[in-house]
Amino acid sequence: MAETIIKIEGLTKTFGIGDSAVTALDDINLEIYKGEIFGIIGLSGAGKSTLVRCMNLLERPTEGRVIVDGMDLTSLPEKDLRKARQSIGMIFQSFNLLMQRTALENVCFPLELAGMSRKAARERAKELLRIVGLEEKANNYPAQLSGGQQQRVAIARALATNPKVLICDEATSALDPTTTLSILELLKNLNRDLGVTVVVITHEMRVVEQICNRVVVIDHSRIQEIGTIEEVFRNPKTEAARKLVYPQTEHTVKFSGKGKFLRLAFNGNTTDRPIIAEMVLRCGAPVNIAFADTKVIEGKMVGHMILQLPEEPEIVQKMLDYLDSQNVIYSEEGRK
Repeated sequence: MAETIIKIEGLTKTFGIGDSAVTALDDINLEIYKGEIFGIIGLSGAGKSTLVRCMNLLERPTEGRVIVDGMDLTSLPEKDLRKARQSIGMIFQSFNLLMQRTALENVCFPLELAGMSRKAARERAKELLRIVGLEEKANNYPAQLSGGQQQRVAIARALATNPKVLICDEATSALDPTTTLSILELLKNLNRDLGVTVVVITHEMRVVEQICNRVVVIDHSRIQEIGTIEEVFRNPKTEAARKLVYPQTEHTVKFSGKGKFLRLAFNGNTTDRPIIAEMVLRCGAPVNIAFADTKVIEGKMVGHMILQLPEEPEIVQKMLDYLDSQNVIYSEEGRK
């Protein structure tokens, strides 16, 4: 059984009082396992950023508990909480580097605060810059670095105190697609080589598709859905998850004509089989492929497709029966 490193119990966060009170998080219960890469995803305003701030007690929950590596952070006095936070590293969208310090000095900063000697801190910082691929930029200032290089310095700094958890709050949102992929690959390598648990907070499904083992979908301050990446991508069960998995469909598919529209979900066991071709041959009627998308997730090809079926009810039923026989997940789309 997987070992839990972060456990959140009954977490609620309310801002304001009385009639003006706003509930940012409502009864969140969540477990994150040691050594996994876990995604927290939601649209803007869903509550995910508040959740990550509560996770390391930068925001104190109104109710509930946050337990990290067996320690209840919500019960700790401030002095002990500061020490406990050393086991939680954080990186942000805006990098948050000190502009008057070199890359090396930025990585040294948390080590100096922790009381490490200058010499030992510099040696540790050099090793961390080597790990993130920036040892040759040690003496460069942030203004002399690209966005991706600045984020690598921020990652090195977050790793300085040997954290057990690395929280990435929209860490790639300010980066171009190519740089984003390189940062995600770095995070995967750090997770594999150092064993650090990585928590990724994002509004972009493509980020969690690339890197995460499991994902939780947050919407309207509550957890809507949780599962493996394959489970959530292949068959999202809630409207909030469907908006994230299928964001482009409503803009690219025109649900016109009389035929029924059907969304099919494929997993690694069905993507390499000619299911649609076989269905058309067996039923003796054509279909219109209105939309299709496939992705490789955790080494498996998964995807979804929207078909427009013929108008004749008896042919539609034959097609549905065939899809059932092949264990293909489908749902009706379009006209509600």
